[in-house]
Amino acid sequence: MMAEEVSKQGGATITPLVYLVDDDGDFRDEMVLGLSSLGLEAHGFHDAAALYRVCAARPPDIVVLDIGLDGEDGLSIAAHLRVSQSLGIVIATARSSVDDRVDGLMKGADAYLVKPIDVRELAATVVTLNERLKGLRAASRPLPATPKWALVESGWVLTDGLGHRLRLTTSEQRFLGRLFSERGKTVERRVLVEALGADVYDFNYGHLDTIASRLRRRAEKSNMSLPLHTIRGSGFTFSD
Repeated sequence: MMAEEVSKQGGATITPLVYLVDDDGDFRDEMVLGLSSLGLEAHGFHDAAALYRVCAARPPDIVVLDIGLDGEDGLSIAAHLRVSQSLGIVIATARSSVDDRVDGLMKGADAYLVKPIDVRELAATVVTLNERLKGLRAASRPLPATPKWALVESGWVLTDGLGHRLRLTTSEQRFLGRLFSERGKTVERRVLVEALGADVYDFNYGHLDTIASRLRRRAEKSNMSLPLHTIRGSGFTFSD
C-alpha cells in the first residue's frame, strides 16, 4: 500500500498520531518504521509507564497495544485509556483465541489483530479507525446556538434569545416593530417612514439609513449581530 493510499481518504489528508507499545524491540521498530513509511506519524514505547508519560504531554489519536507487556499488561492499559481519553485502541498480539479476542474488545479495544501482522494491514486499520472516530466526534459536537429574535416589553427591548438585550429608542422601536410585522420580507422605505409617524412627502429618507446603521452599532456593542439588511432601492428586511 502506497503512502498516499494510507494518508488520504475521502480526498482529505489524514495523519493520525500513533503510539505503539510492545516489549519486542524488533517488532516495535519494524511496525513504527513501516507505519512512518506509509505516511503516518508513529512512535514506539516498551511499556505502560513510557506510554503514559508521552500521552500526558501529547495525546495520540490511536494506540496500538501488545497484551503481554512487562509490568502493566495491554488489557489493563486499554481499560485505563478507554476511561480517561478519547482515542482509538488497537490490540496487536500473538494471543489468538476467541476468549482473548472477546476479552480485548470488552476491555475497550476498537480492533484486535493477531501476529504476525503485515504493516499494511495495521496501517489500514489505524486509518479506518481514525476516520470513524473523527466522524463520531463531529456528530457529537453540539451545534452553535441560533438566535431567536423577539421584541419584548411592549416592543421596547430587542432580545436574541441567547441572553443579550438591547433597549430601543422611540425611532428604533417603531422601525423594528414594522420590520418584525413582516419578518423576512422587504418593507418599503415609504412604509417605514409612515411607521415613524412622519410625512412621506416631507422626510429625509437618508434618516432611515442612519437609524439602521446606529441600531447595528448599538447591537454589536451588546454582542448581538442583527440580521438587518438594506435592500438597495427598495427598503429594509429583518430575517432570521
